[in-house]
Amino acid sequence: MGRTLENKQQIVEELKQLLGEAEMALVLDYQGLSIRELTDLRTRLAASNGVCKVTKNTLMRRAIDGDDAWTALEPLLDGPNAFVLIKGDVGGAVKAVQSFQKDSKKSQTKGGLFEGKLLSEADIKAIGDLPTKEVLMAQIAGAINAVATKLAVGINEVPSGLARALKQHADGEGTGA
Repeated sequence: MGRTLENKQQIVEELKQLLGEAEMALVLDYQGLSIRELTDLRTRLAASNGVCKVTKNTLMRRAIDGDDAWTALEPLLDGPNAFVLIKGDVGGAVKAVQSFQKDSKKSQTKGGLFEGKLLSEADIKAIGDLPTKEVLMAQIAGAINAVATKLAVGINEVPSGLARALKQHADGEGTGA
């Protein structure tokens, strides 16, 4: 039994809403994935505010029609596709997809779109290789802490260095040098 026109319109509206909130979209070839595997992917994506939608390409075409931010996805809309829409932790979601693909040994990333730019598989892999937000924050905090420590040591060294210089000067005058 086919979908009704009203049902298709609801799907297109839902896709438009998800795209309106998304920062990035990935297009995956989901051929051969079971419902259990798709559920696993969706669970992995949930932690980084990613959503996986499986829908017909024609419905996705209608959802992106007239939306300049997403029309560049058009060349990727052929074959059986799953759409990963990400808002928030883009790197974390890409890592989740890559981890899923490595574990399942199924599904290929056809490409993606980020900030209006069509991404190749190499671009997506590079995003996945970036450190997570938490790791970056820890690295920045460590760098700031190191600078603060060096600054504190330097500031402490000024008075003690001055005291040593005065003492040497005083000792030098007392010996008749």
